[in-house]
Amino acid sequence: MRIAIGADHAGFELKEMVKHELDELRTPYKDFGTHSDESVDYPDFAARVGTAVAEGEFDRGILVCGTGIGMAMAANKIAGVRAAPVMDLESAKLCREHNNANVLALGARVTEPGRALDIVRIFLRAAFEGGRHERRLQKITALEHQPQPKN
Repeated sequence: MRIAIGADHAGFELKEMVKHELDELRTPYKDFGTHSDESVDYPDFAARVGTAVAEGEFDRGILVCGTGIGMAMAANKIAGVRAAPVMDLESAKLCREHNNANVLALGARVTEPGRALDIVRIFLRAAFEGGRHERRLQKITALEHQPQPKN
């Protein structure tokens, strides 16, 4: 499994911790930046990581910003990305098992580092269950390719 990882300035420090964890797990990764805590725009890094995952260059992605929400919103604009902002262990497991999330979004300001690393480990270990979830995933994918109905 190869991981694409990226962060904005708010997530830089936690991203570095996640990289260390990936090294410990002997999981290959590429760091798409940022490389400091100087202010940057999170959509730029969500686009880099999301595109690399959507194009199949990497199996999964990990994004880190202040809350994980902005990164997830930006990454989910890329067809083929299913980014989940996760703050608890159960969601880390279920976003993979039920939703086949391929990008994890972490919030450095809202998730204690030890918990964030636990979330990463769970996200990497969990597998998509398929079955009844496959039909729902197909419906999500179809939304990427259809015009939205007008109410």
